[in-house]
Amino acid sequence: MASAAAAQDTPVATPAAVQGQEDAATQGGLQEIVVTAQRREESLQRAGIAIDVVTGDELVSQGLSSTSDLGKLVPSLNVQGGGGANTIFFLRGVGNFTVNGYSDPAIAFNYDGVYLGRPTSTSGAFYDLERLEVLKGPQGTLYGRNATAGAINILPAKPRAGEFSGFVNGSYGNFNAVNVQGALNVPMGEDGAFRVSGNVVDRDGYLDDGTSDEKVEALRVQMLARLTPSLTVRVAGDYSHTGGIGTGSNYAGRLAFTPGIGNVFVPSGLGPDEGLFTPASQAYRQTLFAGASGRNLTPLDSDIFQDNKFFGSNAEINWKTGIGTLTVVPAWRSAQLNNKFGVPGFIGNIKENDEQASFEARFNGDRIGFLDYIVGAYYFDETVKGRYVFAQQALNAYQFFTSKTQSLAGFTRLTAHLSDRLRVIGGARYTKDDKDFAGQADVFLVRCTVVVRGRPSCPTAPLLPSTDSFAQLPSVFPIPPIGQVRPIGTTGAILIRATTAVDSKLSNDRLTYRIGAEYDLGPRSLLYASLETGYRSGGFALSAGFETFQPEFIDSYTIGMKNRLFDNRLQLNIEAFYWKYRNQQVNHTGIDANGNQGQFTENVGRSTNKGIEADLQVLATPTTLLNATVQYLDARFDDFVYREPIGAAPPLSGCPFRPSASAGQYDIDCSGQRAYQSPKWTLNLGAQQTIPLGDYKFVGAVDTQYKTSRVVAFQFLPSQIVGDTWVSNAQLSFGPSDDRWSIAGFVRNIEDNRFVTAGQIYNAASATTVIVNAPRTYGMRAGVKF
Repeated sequence: MASAAAAQDTPVATPAAVQGQEDAATQGGLQEIVVTAQRREESLQRAGIAIDVVTGDELVSQGLSSTSDLGKLVPSLNVQGGGGANTIFFLRGVGNFTVNGYSDPAIAFNYDGVYLGRPTSTSGAFYDLERLEVLKGPQGTLYGRNATAGAINILPAKPRAGEFSGFVNGSYGNFNAVNVQGALNVPMGEDGAFRVSGNVVDRDGYLDDGTSDEKVEALRVQMLARLTPSLTVRVAGDYSHTGGIGTGSNYAGRLAFTPGIGNVFVPSGLGPDEGLFTPASQAYRQTLFAGASGRNLTPLDSDIFQDNKFFGSNAEINWKTGIGTLTVVPAWRSAQLNNKFGVPGFIGNIKENDEQASFEARFNGDRIGFLDYIVGAYYFDETVKGRYVFAQQALNAYQFFTSKTQSLAGFTRLTAHLSDRLRVIGGARYTKDDKDFAGQADVFLVRCTVVVRGRPSCPTAPLLPSTDSFAQLPSVFPIPPIGQVRPIGTTGAILIRATTAVDSKLSNDRLTYRIGAEYDLGPRSLLYASLETGYRSGGFALSAGFETFQPEFIDSYTIGMKNRLFDNRLQLNIEAFYWKYRNQQVNHTGIDANGNQGQFTENVGRSTNKGIEADLQVLATPTTLLNATVQYLDARFDDFVYREPIGAAPPLSGCPFRPSASAGQYDIDCSGQRAYQSPKWTLNLGAQQTIPLGDYKFVGAVDTQYKTSRVVAFQFLPSQIVGDTWVSNAQLSFGPSDDRWSIAGFVRNIEDNRFVTAGQIYNAASATTVIVNAPRTYGMRAGVKF
């Protein structure tokens, strides 16, 4: 089944073939894919960069409807779900555990050539795509700020001038999973076209409480016109809505402090499909003791939902001149987030409005002598307004803020063709960031003042409910002035109010650069090497003691080879990389200077990430395609020390700790630990077999992914370390040789292996929650194109 992104010349891609297609024999071997990752069109095999490409057809074949499943196809990428609209990305061990309106990601997302300041805005974009590009390593020259780990480019299929065409693809599977997408391309004369495409996804939750469902509606409209032989204009607008309940989690267990031993993990006994809101989970929750409040927790508020809306408009203007091509990309995007989730074991209520405007102009100059060049400028303006509530029963945090960012950049890139085979590349980008942040966090804590047999005991003390503002708290809670306390009746508990206010500006600037070389070893063999630097801007947080954080920096060294051999029937690509981080940012949930749980970013120190990745594709026969990709990754923190206040029990961490030189603090030393979400080995294997039957054909495909153990949460606790995992998929399709229609059956996660993909600590009750991967899914898919 083919999507319109490649309907004219590319058949259906399968999990076994990102680059080779089933009709490769008729093309004389493995097909070529054209990419634009370096701001110019070039063959993937001739691009001297570390990049993975997923075609639009493969996204359909794998049933990917969001970024959360992308890690199945890209070995270097690990993706984990989060609460609300958040999806968390780690590329070769670098990423964030939480992303909010006042922190920036380490991986730059670009939709249709437009940088997205908030990664939540990628929702509803995975349909009618030409391809998806994953660039590995810092992209500080052509992409700029906040791309220290890499960049992901989502590239929609563009209108096709003078052509009437379209497609419809639909699938149905267990969990009542419905996924329908389609596109219609209408000519506007010989030099223009109008394209409209849409997508509807509706699936019941994987967990017994109905969570981990998916409900998305999306629409995209584009118009392209060749106004003159040298001037082409394309305008686009898009809308998407994410509804349903959202990601769910489970209680893994709790950490019980035992004198002389420390924190001991006690499993909950609940299965991976339970969820937080079933009767069994709610009963377990009421056994959890909130130490600060001196009593057990009460059932979790089950009124959770997602209602997130995303809007965007952009244009691309290309003007060919006598000396090169000028490209101008103006864009505007907006997001309205309204969601309520319980993933961490407590309720998060997010109301946020994001608006960004950007403008990029770049000139790709024609070759002058032995030089070709790119020169450009970029402007970015973003405003984020948010109201967050984190209702933990023992503690409620109410935040409101306005964050403004303006960024200006100029960049250039030169390629010197020293001979027919040797090219030297140099590039630089200067970025100036200005941030203005104003906000306040009011934290209310129910603290028990009665101690019985060495343990706080206030069994009648009320716990804080989930409300939109602290003014809505019931009258039983006397709201104290800032920094003061009030008794809660005769329960023996007091209500403490701590306030953190931030009204500050932050300016950063940085020159990032790239130095590289490419050498053609043969007609289909490329050797390349590069040094590239990257920069992620600093920012703010509404947590005491962590109000600001500084930029992080990376130097990346890469050497690689790309080869097509044996009459273009074997592809072997090898890449070695060495990354050095300084002042590395880690965004996570933790304990702030007041002893309260908060969400903030720290500069934790230095890390080294190094490894090798190899990709092999073999067209063994005209109808048999084999694929293997392996990555070895050694990613470790060289210097990683963070602090938490000294409490009655030791910190909830798997790292060594000691009293700090700063009074009342622990130094928790995680230096030497493996980086997060960084399996030492990742292996993808696949095979595809085509069986011709006259004018028809069967196509069978299988693939599997193996990952070694990895740490999936911030604290390095034993319960947050996932062992080795295998996940396999298969499909069988039938249709005519011209691919005008097809039907297919599929099964994913054949083994039905369930494992943890993310975890968090609910500090108020020393409980741990985990998110697990999807169970076995299966179904049928059909499609037609014209």
